[in-house]
Amino acid sequence: MKNSEPPAPPLDRDRARALRAASTDAELKLWTQLRNRKLKGAKFRRQHPIPPYIADFFCLEARLIIELDGSQHGEEAMERADQRRTARLEERGYRVLRFWNEEVLDGLEYVLERIAEYL
Repeated sequence: MKNSEPPAPPLDRDRARALRAASTDAELKLWTQLRNRKLKGAKFRRQHPIPPYIADFFCLEARLIIELDGSQHGEEAMERADQRRTARLEERGYRVLRFWNEEVLDGLEYVLERIAEYL
């Protein structure tokens, strides 16, 4: 298994920067707990390109992707797209953990425990 990723194309990097600038409240709340190796010493990146996708949070050492989903992800078409995305990323050797925004906003400890269990 590779321990590094190829550089993302410039458009992906620009899109990731724009997503970081427009972070949701749930993303910001989780980021304060993941940044600077606060959770089990794991280094996380925020809005990290993994072409053709951009992961909400990514830990290279653990090959872990964390996705936060808003209410639109409950719609049937979006659920299918999320399942395809997760399957493709898992085929590439990543583990994907998904949480609802409400889980982060109302139950951050639960979310952090689940991430820590995986790490």
